[in-house]
Amino acid sequence: MKDIYTLGIESSCDETSVAIVKNGREILSNVIDTQIPIHEKYGGVVPEIASRNHIEAISRVTKKALEEANMTLEQIDAITPTYGPGLVGALLVGLSYAKALSFAVNKPLVGVNHIQGHIAANYITYAELEPPFLCMMMSGGNTQIIYVKGYTEFEVLGKTRDDAIGEAFDKVARVVGLGYPGGPKVDKLALEGKPTIDLPKTHFENMDFSFSGIKTAVINVHHKNPEINKADLCASFEKTIVEILIENVTKAVKLTGIKTIALAGGVSANKFIREAFLNLEDIKVYMPDLKLCTDNAAMIASAGYYNYLAGKRDGLELNAIPNLKL
Repeated sequence: MKDIYTLGIESSCDETSVAIVKNGREILSNVIDTQIPIHEKYGGVVPEIASRNHIEAISRVTKKALEEANMTLEQIDAITPTYGPGLVGALLVGLSYAKALSFAVNKPLVGVNHIQGHIAANYITYAELEPPFLCMMMSGGNTQIIYVKGYTEFEVLGKTRDDAIGEAFDKVARVVGLGYPGGPKVDKLALEGKPTIDLPKTHFENMDFSFSGIKTAVINVHHKNPEINKADLCASFEKTIVEILIENVTKAVKLTGIKTIALAGGVSANKFIREAFLNLEDIKVYMPDLKLCTDNAAMIASAGYYNYLAGKRDGLELNAIPNLKL
């Protein structure tokens, strides 16, 4: 069987990334140009600034990815960009560039859903992993329990009704004075504390999530007692978050009978969350390499490979969809 090489392009938020992946599983290059230092002083991603920086970086990053893989565009089988969800201006930079490459070298354009990309990060990390399995998707913009029925077939079993989990982490970090990006900083400080503070959990009969209540509770606790031990507050926040995640994942296991779970998304790098899932009894847990948890183009190229095999082809009219659903 002929090897298939996909060139992934990721620009949904504040990382400009281009990667080349062989047969959906082997990374030949994965170049990431991060904008975190640029947005840090603003306390979060500024969409207009993100878009401008993507424009400045995209050609340079693509050239470097091809050089590291020791390949030319003519050797690529498909151009696979993220087209949603994400910041519309940022998405348009990567997607427009992908269209230009596709047209210039006459290679198929195969759009990729960013969430599908995060799931595919597990395929790169684990050569043996195949659907069906459950995926706990956790990022700055999404929190979902996904039933992965096939490489391109998904059913969302539960999702957040308000804040995404990563959004809650960032807001808590801002309140306790840790700055941006919040997730890694809350996780680091929580390791120094004890989960001694009771925080509320919102329960639903189905597998949906709500993180606005716990976020507001942390804000209120901190405002009422600014001298509170911040490490204990972060540890209590993480413990409660984990209990919410495990409760809903347990429901999903009972519903589907599937006892294989993959974590995905930037928040899946959280040490407390990873440890809690590994401690689940009778459940096989997969987690992407830490470098593949955050936004990168290798995961997009992997997902693009499976879309390509499934016969997906997009025309130059493909548009960015900021609220794209799985």
